[in-house]
Amino acid sequence: MEEPQAWVPIDPRSRPSRDQVVKGLKGVDEGGAELVQLLTPEGERVPDERFDRYVDDVSVEDLKSLYRDLVLVRRADREGNSLQRQGELGIWVPLLGQEAAQVGSGRALRPTDMCFPSYREHGVAWCRGIDPTELLGIFRGTDQGGWDFVGRRFHPYTIVIGNQCLNATGYAMGQRFESKVGDRETGEATICYFGDGATSQGDVHEGFVWAAAYDAPLVFFCQNNQWAISVPLERQTRVPLYQRARGYGFPGVRVDGNDVLACLAVSRWALDECRTGNGPVLVEAFTYRMDSHTTSDDATRYRLADEVELWKLKDPVERVRVHLTRRLGVDQEFVDAVDAEANELGERLRAFCRSMPQPGPERIFSEVYAHASPLVDAQREEFLAYQASFVDEEG
Repeated sequence: MEEPQAWVPIDPRSRPSRDQVVKGLKGVDEGGAELVQLLTPEGERVPDERFDRYVDDVSVEDLKSLYRDLVLVRRADREGNSLQRQGELGIWVPLLGQEAAQVGSGRALRPTDMCFPSYREHGVAWCRGIDPTELLGIFRGTDQGGWDFVGRRFHPYTIVIGNQCLNATGYAMGQRFESKVGDRETGEATICYFGDGATSQGDVHEGFVWAAAYDAPLVFFCQNNQWAISVPLERQTRVPLYQRARGYGFPGVRVDGNDVLACLAVSRWALDECRTGNGPVLVEAFTYRMDSHTTSDDATRYRLADEVELWKLKDPVERVRVHLTRRLGVDQEFVDAVDAEANELGERLRAFCRSMPQPGPERIFSEVYAHASPLVDAQREEFLAYQASFVDEEG
């Protein structure tokens, strides 16, 4: 018998090269052979036997509307980034490069569907009728969100990584218990957004387990932007993320996250599966984070410029513009009008941010509970008295 080879521990400080990516993470640049794509980076429409029927109703005007969404969402995002750099916001979480994943999936939602975001879903918020000005309080540190969470069917932003998956699973289980699923036309569904980094969190896997056990009508929408802050995808998984769904007993699909048409089609399919009682579903939107993780991060410290340049060629906004102008004959006047509207949005967002009132110290006590609490009231009064003790009597 051969002598067993001595076990050699792996140096945890070693980092695999690009050529040493774990087997199974095929197509780190293209998404692999199973990637669903309807619109190529060059703006060409390609057929897909499985998903074409989910966008057969999308007209030229609908495509123009999707393009407008993409451009305005990007403009709002860039303005938020600039406002933080100029000291108007405490932090900003960019979505640059992920507009198609958010707009495509956001436009697939019905008014009765519920949405649970993380902290980057500005594009989904836009699709739910939430003005970008309503997001600013979160990043200025003045409130937890300025919209009607129930009326807009859009949960508050979740800062704790992956926690929204548990919240979404519980909500979707409630939809199941209340018999709000089973009919394609009247059924409800829930969608939950998270990044590739969140798939390494226990909360996400607990959500998978419970959603599968109770057939919850829940679309787990993972925006795989390749980087969990500074940790590359190959350090998190041995298989493509969408394949993880098999282990929990529900379907998974990988879609080109830079293709708004494909994201719309796949999201419509996934939501329909959930509405009819065939949930949950995992969607992996294969995209790329073009900016840093947040404005507190410096992406140049851990990734190469040529990688970013490669993904610029797959820009989600540009491919729709090219498709409209070169394939569908939409004139430049429309493109210019959208650009002008985007600039107006940026100016309005900036003016609103600079005029936001500074809330008093009592604000931190105002949204603790839905109803008045004697304990919180007492704490508020004690804190305000403490604050008042520092006032200069002569001033």
